[in-house]
Amino acid sequence: MGSFSIWHWLIVLVIVMLVFGTKKLRNVGADLGGAVKGFKEGMRDGTAEKSADAAAPQAGGHTLEGEIKEKVKS
Repeated sequence: MGSFSIWHWLIVLVIVMLVFGTKKLRNVGADLGGAVKGFKEGMRDGTAEKSADAAAPQAGGHTLEGEIKEKVKS
């Protein structure tokens, strides 16, 4: 009862092809591939923006030091 053999997977594949048809499966595959490609491009753009932000100097270039005090209502 562990894993299925190759014959079980082939039977499942045939049933899925009969239910959905090859054209619909091809469209699903193309949509999935486009989604993965878009995700990879987004990840690449996100890391490029982070590295550009880290390399750019901050406006003003001053560090503020101080103590945060709690505001008390009177």
